[in-house]
Amino acid sequence: MATVEQRAAETQDGVAAVSEDAAKGIPVENPATGEIVATVPDLGPEAVADMAAKGRAAQPAWEAFGFDGRARVLLRAQKWLMDNAEQVISTIVSETGKTFEDAEFAEIGYAGNAFGFWAREAPNYLGDERIKSSQVLVKGKKILQRFRPLGLIGVIGPWNYPLTNSFGDCIPALAAGNSVILKPSEITPLTSLLMAEGLRECGLPENVLQIATGRGETGAALIEHVDMIMFTGSTRTGRKVAEAAARRLIPASLELGGKDPMLVLSDADVERAANFATYYSMQNAGQTCISIERVYVEEPVYDDFVAKVSEKVRSLRVGKSEGPGSVEVGAITFPPQMDTIKDHVADAVQKGARVLAGGNEVQGPGRFFEPTVLVDVDHSMKIMTEETFGPTLPIMKVSDTEEAVRLANDSPYGLGASVFTKDTTRGEEIAKRIEAGAANVNDAMINYTVLELPMGGAKASGLGSRHGPGGIRKYCSQQAIVITPKLAMKKELFMYPYKSRTSRLLAGLFKFMYGRGKRD
Repeated sequence: MATVEQRAAETQDGVAAVSEDAAKGIPVENPATGEIVATVPDLGPEAVADMAAKGRAAQPAWEAFGFDGRARVLLRAQKWLMDNAEQVISTIVSETGKTFEDAEFAEIGYAGNAFGFWAREAPNYLGDERIKSSQVLVKGKKILQRFRPLGLIGVIGPWNYPLTNSFGDCIPALAAGNSVILKPSEITPLTSLLMAEGLRECGLPENVLQIATGRGETGAALIEHVDMIMFTGSTRTGRKVAEAAARRLIPASLELGGKDPMLVLSDADVERAANFATYYSMQNAGQTCISIERVYVEEPVYDDFVAKVSEKVRSLRVGKSEGPGSVEVGAITFPPQMDTIKDHVADAVQKGARVLAGGNEVQGPGRFFEPTVLVDVDHSMKIMTEETFGPTLPIMKVSDTEEAVRLANDSPYGLGASVFTKDTTRGEEIAKRIEAGAANVNDAMINYTVLELPMGGAKASGLGSRHGPGGIRKYCSQQAIVITPKLAMKKELFMYPYKSRTSRLLAGLFKFMYGRGKRD
């Protein structure tokens, strides 16, 4: 199997650098060491256009594989991933700086499940569906709803989860019968190149999946050539993607920023709540769209909760992963993210917040920030209102549940949320009041692993969703088919020539069917 450097140099399907800019390439840094681990081509618009032509040419044959044929390839890919998990984890860690466990649990575990899930469920979600209608004019006719692949899908992936949230969006698109061009983040492109190589080994036809390495200009060019775009990233960039897609009248699915709240009620299991707050705020160094980014705790349990969380966070080990069990918190993957984290912490402290754990950038090789707990915070501070995307946990005391819900909803974002209470019935009621695409009671983020559930954002957190029926149907167009049996009448009653008697008959029929509703 090719090395990381060989894969990066070759790119998917042998597309070479086509300009001086492409020839210069993009260096890929290991954020945990500062070392350059590979260089990938910076592909321009001409290379993207060439990929699009090849992808379109390859798509019909892939669609002709049918659900069973495509499922066989995906199931072979599932086994390939498990057989090569060590190499995939090593690649992920080398370009993200995350811990071994963050790569294993949240990336390998997700993708392994996703290959099997979409192989199994694609025909259930996309198979022809017989529709029953209340319309009297179609009685006796066969009515079908069917889904057909859009053709060429563009996926623009984020840097924080190169397997789960970048390559992972390609799996249902492929299962639906589309060809795909994936533009991974220029920060973390190596995992996508490795996975494309793996799928070719598993029998995926040439050019059905292509990897377009490059910067923002490459992504912009991609939108100009595909039939649908799937984007995961910041709300600011997502708006630009939506505008570009709208100009071409192609569908766009967007998972954008989050500022996910956690509510801890006075009757919560404080130990469990503290464990979940610690893990889901610091996992992947806080670089997860649905991580816990702010906590509202009712006054009776506030001191106990803060004490437990602070103690747990102080015990976390930070640094370069040396394999299983070596560290809990890895590197800050994206260089500008460190500036945001430091700015948010400094802004909070300047406005009166107290740091109970961490609070500083770690000096030395690599890019790390101490796991940080802040209290005495409020909504005048960036750390409570803007996406920090780092290992920080601001905790705010609230007088009651109503205040907690109000503050949780006081945000332009609405991706995820969690509520902790021993009264699960009440917890469910509160979860339903939170303006978020997903909410968990006595848990956090676990909804993302339930591929039967839609995962999408409310408000400025995005449009559309991944997972569930909508997570694969978005890669298709819908087609309605009505089939009239051959023994039908030669002419329908409502056709020409219009006759007074027939019109009165139909008017009476409509009144009988639709005019019997109760009046207020």
